[in-house]
Amino acid sequence: MNFHIKQDSVSAQENQFLRVTRQRGFCMSDVVNEAVRVLSEKLSGGFDGVAKFVIEGEGAIMLDPDGVRAADDPADVTLTASADVFKRILDGDLNPTMAFMQGKLAVDGSMGLAMKLGSVLG
Repeated sequence: MNFHIKQDSVSAQENQFLRVTRQRGFCMSDVVNEAVRVLSEKLSGGFDGVAKFVIEGEGAIMLDPDGVRAADDPADVTLTASADVFKRILDGDLNPTMAFMQGKLAVDGSMGLAMKLGSVLG
């Protein structure tokens, strides 16, 4: 399975990750790639904690002091949502707290860290 990404939109670190995932036979979705790009812009200085977004049916994204990357590593808080809900949160069309209260966003782990992340995104 092959996928193509515009080279000029991918950092050196992401390029290395893409090479490794291709070599190992993994494939990232366009949704995850775009989410990494948008979150990298919003969190240009990294995130003070370790958080994971799981986009159902697409993959996972890690946020930590080093930045944002597509990965599925252990985290202090994991937020899970559909691709549509995640996109609406990133676009500013859906408040993360409201998504949680409506049952559209699941949180597992540190609620304090989830609130901190919500304030950065919202």
